[in-house]
Amino acid sequence: MQDILNLQSISVSLPSKGGQLSILKDISLTISRGKMIAVVGPSGSGKTTLLMACAGLIPISNGNILFEGQKLSLDKEQEMTKWRQKNVGIIFQNFHLLPSQTALENTKIPLELRHDKDANKQATLLLEKLGLGHRLDHLPSALSGGEQQRVALARAMIGNPPILLADEPTGNLDQENGERVMSLIEEQVRNTGTTLILITHDLQIAAKCDEQIHLLDGHISKKVSKNA
Repeated sequence: MQDILNLQSISVSLPSKGGQLSILKDISLTISRGKMIAVVGPSGSGKTTLLMACAGLIPISNGNILFEGQKLSLDKEQEMTKWRQKNVGIIFQNFHLLPSQTALENTKIPLELRHDKDANKQATLLLEKLGLGHRLDHLPSALSGGEQQRVALARAMIGNPPILLADEPTGNLDQENGERVMSLIEEQVRNTGTTLILITHDLQIAAKCDEQIHLLDGHISKKVSKNA
Protein backbone atom coordinates (compact mmCIF):
# COMPACT_ATOMS: atom_id res chain seq x y z
CA MET A 1 0.00 0.00 0.00
CA GLN A 2 1.31 3.44 -0.94
CA ASP A 3 2.50 5.73 1.83
CA ILE A 4 0.69 9.04 1.88
CA LEU A 5 2.72 10.82 4.59
CA ASN A 6 6.27 10.25 5.71
CA LEU A 7 7.71 12.21 8.62
CA GLN A 8 11.50 12.00 8.59
CA SER A 9 13.17 12.80 11.92
CA ILE A 10 11.10 15.92 12.53
CA SER A 11 11.57 18.09 15.60
CA VAL A 12 9.59 21.13 16.71
CA SER A 13 10.91 23.73 19.14
CA LEU A 14 9.13 26.94 20.06
CA PRO A 15 10.43 30.00 21.91
CA SER A 16 9.42 30.41 25.55
CA LYS A 17 10.40 32.65 28.47
CA GLY A 18 12.92 30.06 29.54
CA GLY A 19 14.43 29.65 26.07
CA GLN A 20 13.62 27.17 23.34
CA LEU A 21 10.97 24.63 24.33
CA SER A 22 11.36 21.27 22.62
CA ILE A 23 7.89 19.86 21.84
CA LEU A 24 8.54 17.11 19.27
CA LYS A 25 11.86 15.27 19.32
CA ASP A 26 13.12 13.35 16.30
CA ILE A 27 9.77 11.90 15.19
CA SER A 28 9.87 9.44 12.29
CA LEU A 29 6.53 8.09 11.11
CA THR A 30 5.19 6.46 7.95
CA ILE A 31 1.44 6.60 7.33
CA SER A 32 -0.20 4.43 4.68
CA ARG A 33 -3.08 5.60 2.49
CA GLY A 34 -6.56 4.72 3.70
CA LYS A 35 -5.62 3.96 7.31
CA MET A 36 -7.12 5.17 10.58
CA ILE A 37 -4.34 6.33 12.90
CA ALA A 38 -4.96 7.28 16.53
CA VAL A 39 -2.50 9.55 18.35
CA VAL A 40 -2.72 9.05 22.10
CA GLY A 41 -0.78 10.18 25.13
CA PRO A 42 -0.99 12.42 28.20
CA SER A 43 -1.60 16.17 28.00
CA GLY A 44 1.52 18.02 26.94
CA SER A 45 3.02 15.04 25.10
CA GLY A 46 2.94 16.82 21.71
CA LYS A 47 -0.19 15.32 20.12
CA THR A 48 -1.70 18.53 18.71
CA THR A 49 1.73 19.76 17.61
CA LEU A 50 2.22 16.53 15.67
CA LEU A 51 -1.17 16.95 13.99
CA MET A 52 -0.42 20.55 13.02
CA ALA A 53 3.01 19.54 11.72
CA CYS A 54 1.33 16.99 9.45
CA ALA A 55 -0.78 19.84 8.04
CA GLY A 56 2.21 22.12 7.57
CA LEU A 57 0.63 24.66 9.91
CA ILE A 58 3.61 25.04 12.24
CA PRO A 59 7.30 25.34 11.37
CA ILE A 60 9.47 22.33 12.05
CA SER A 61 12.96 22.83 13.44
CA ASN A 62 14.53 19.79 11.77
CA GLY A 63 13.58 17.00 9.39
CA ASN A 64 11.33 16.64 6.35
CA ILE A 65 7.73 15.77 5.59
CA LEU A 66 6.91 13.89 2.38
CA PHE A 67 3.46 13.66 0.77
CA GLU A 68 3.14 10.75 -1.68
CA GLY A 69 6.93 10.58 -1.81
CA GLN A 70 7.44 14.29 -2.57
CA LYS A 71 9.05 16.64 -0.05
CA LEU A 72 6.68 19.40 1.08
CA SER A 73 7.91 22.99 0.79
CA LEU A 74 7.02 23.85 4.38
CA ASP A 75 8.68 27.28 4.16
CA LYS A 76 6.52 28.41 1.21
CA GLU A 77 3.27 29.60 2.73
CA GLN A 78 1.30 30.14 -0.48
CA GLU A 79 2.30 26.75 -1.84
CA MET A 80 1.36 25.04 1.42
CA THR A 81 -2.02 26.80 1.50
CA LYS A 82 -2.85 25.45 -1.96
CA TRP A 83 -1.68 21.99 -0.89
CA ARG A 84 -3.94 22.01 2.16
CA GLN A 85 -6.96 23.21 0.17
CA LYS A 86 -6.56 20.27 -2.16
CA ASN A 87 -5.42 17.51 0.18
CA VAL A 88 -6.26 18.13 3.85
CA GLY A 89 -9.39 18.44 5.95
CA ILE A 90 -8.86 19.59 9.54
CA ILE A 91 -11.15 19.36 12.56
CA PHE A 92 -9.76 21.80 15.13
CA GLN A 93 -10.54 21.34 18.81
CA ASN A 94 -11.99 24.86 19.02
CA PHE A 95 -13.88 24.52 15.71
CA HIS A 96 -12.65 27.69 13.88
CA LEU A 97 -16.07 28.29 12.33
CA LEU A 98 -16.65 31.67 10.69
CA PRO A 99 -19.07 33.48 13.06
CA SER A 100 -20.86 35.42 10.31
CA GLN A 101 -21.50 32.31 8.18
CA THR A 102 -24.32 29.79 8.66
CA ALA A 103 -23.71 26.09 9.25
CA LEU A 104 -24.34 25.46 5.55
CA GLU A 105 -22.06 28.30 4.44
CA ASN A 106 -19.25 27.16 6.76
CA THR A 107 -19.52 23.60 5.51
CA LYS A 108 -19.32 24.40 1.80
CA ILE A 109 -16.28 26.73 2.02
CA PRO A 110 -13.76 24.09 0.80
CA LEU A 111 -15.91 23.31 -2.25
CA GLU A 112 -16.45 26.96 -3.08
CA LEU A 113 -12.69 27.53 -3.00
CA ARG A 114 -12.52 24.86 -5.72
CA HIS A 115 -15.43 26.51 -7.62
CA ASP A 116 -17.60 23.40 -7.24
CA LYS A 117 -21.07 24.20 -8.62
CA ASP A 118 -22.58 21.38 -6.54
CA ALA A 119 -21.33 22.80 -3.22
CA ASN A 120 -24.74 23.65 -1.77
CA LYS A 121 -26.22 20.21 -2.42
CA GLN A 122 -23.20 18.30 -1.10
CA ALA A 123 -23.00 20.40 2.06
CA THR A 124 -26.73 19.99 2.73
CA LEU A 125 -26.59 16.21 2.35
CA LEU A 126 -23.57 15.89 4.63
CA LEU A 127 -25.10 18.06 7.37
CA GLU A 128 -28.29 16.00 7.16
CA LYS A 129 -26.22 12.83 7.68
CA LEU A 130 -24.83 14.44 10.83
CA GLY A 131 -28.30 15.22 12.13
CA LEU A 132 -28.08 18.94 11.39
CA GLY A 133 -30.63 19.23 8.59
CA HIS A 134 -32.72 21.53 10.78
CA ARG A 135 -29.72 23.78 11.55
CA LEU A 136 -28.54 24.70 8.05
CA ASP A 137 -29.33 28.41 8.36
CA HIS A 138 -28.12 28.88 11.94
CA LEU A 139 -25.01 30.87 12.80
CA PRO A 140 -22.38 29.24 15.07
CA SER A 141 -23.52 31.41 18.00
CA ALA A 142 -26.93 29.74 17.81
CA LEU A 143 -25.46 26.23 17.85
CA SER A 144 -24.43 24.14 20.83
CA GLY A 145 -20.80 23.07 21.23
CA GLY A 146 -21.66 19.60 19.94
CA GLU A 147 -23.47 21.03 16.91
CA GLN A 148 -20.51 23.30 16.13
CA GLN A 149 -18.24 20.24 16.37
CA ARG A 150 -20.35 18.42 13.78
CA VAL A 151 -20.33 21.42 11.42
CA ALA A 152 -16.54 21.54 11.73
CA LEU A 153 -16.45 17.82 10.90
CA ALA A 154 -18.65 18.33 7.85
CA ARG A 155 -16.43 21.16 6.59
CA ALA A 156 -13.34 18.99 7.01
CA MET A 157 -14.83 15.94 5.30
CA ILE A 158 -16.58 17.58 2.38
CA GLY A 159 -14.93 16.96 -0.96
CA ASN A 160 -13.26 13.74 0.25
CA PRO A 161 -9.77 15.09 1.01
CA PRO A 162 -6.97 12.48 0.93
CA ILE A 163 -6.01 13.35 4.53
CA LEU A 164 -8.35 14.05 7.43
CA LEU A 165 -6.80 15.42 10.63
CA ALA A 166 -9.00 15.44 13.73
CA ASP A 167 -8.21 16.84 17.18
CA GLU A 168 -10.59 15.11 19.63
CA PRO A 169 -13.47 14.91 17.09
CA THR A 170 -15.91 13.52 19.68
CA GLY A 171 -14.71 15.58 22.64
CA ASN A 172 -17.79 17.83 22.78
CA LEU A 173 -20.37 15.21 21.86
CA ASP A 174 -22.67 12.96 23.85
CA GLN A 175 -22.34 9.21 23.33
CA GLU A 176 -25.03 8.96 20.63
CA ASN A 177 -23.64 11.78 18.50
CA GLY A 178 -20.07 10.68 19.18
CA GLU A 179 -20.86 7.24 17.78
CA ARG A 180 -22.61 8.81 14.79
CA VAL A 181 -19.59 11.00 14.03
CA MET A 182 -17.09 8.14 14.33
CA SER A 183 -19.28 5.92 12.16
CA LEU A 184 -19.37 8.60 9.46
CA ILE A 185 -15.61 9.17 9.69
CA GLU A 186 -14.95 5.42 9.42
CA GLU A 187 -17.31 5.20 6.44
CA GLN A 188 -15.38 8.03 4.77
CA VAL A 189 -12.05 6.25 5.34
CA ARG A 190 -13.19 2.82 4.21
CA ASN A 191 -15.21 3.97 1.18
CA THR A 192 -13.04 6.76 -0.22
CA GLY A 193 -9.51 5.84 0.85
CA THR A 194 -9.17 8.92 3.05
CA THR A 195 -6.36 8.68 5.59
CA LEU A 196 -7.41 9.65 9.12
CA ILE A 197 -5.05 10.87 11.83
CA LEU A 198 -6.95 11.63 15.01
CA ILE A 199 -6.11 12.65 18.54
CA THR A 200 -8.25 10.95 21.13
CA HIS A 201 -8.31 10.19 24.85
CA ASP A 202 -11.06 7.62 24.26
CA LEU A 203 -9.39 4.20 24.32
CA GLN A 204 -12.42 2.58 22.66
CA ILE A 205 -12.07 4.90 19.68
CA ALA A 206 -8.31 4.33 19.56
CA ALA A 207 -8.86 0.57 19.57
CA LYS A 208 -11.01 0.82 16.42
CA CYS A 209 -8.14 2.42 14.49
CA ASP A 210 -5.64 0.49 12.39
CA GLU A 211 -2.72 1.84 14.37
CA GLN A 212 -2.11 3.70 17.63
CA ILE A 213 0.81 6.10 17.98
CA HIS A 214 1.64 6.67 21.65
CA LEU A 215 3.44 9.93 22.43
CA LEU A 216 5.29 10.69 25.64
CA ASP A 217 7.30 13.86 26.23
CA GLY A 218 7.60 14.58 22.50
CA HIS A 219 8.76 11.08 21.55
CA ILE A 220 6.95 8.10 20.07
CA SER A 221 6.95 5.71 23.02
CA LYS A 222 5.30 2.85 21.14
CA LYS A 223 3.21 1.89 18.12
CA VAL A 224 0.34 -0.56 18.34
CA SER A 225 -1.10 -2.16 15.19
CA LYS A 226 -4.63 -3.55 15.23
CA ASN A 227 -3.49 -6.61 13.30
CA ALA A 228 -0.32 -7.18 15.30
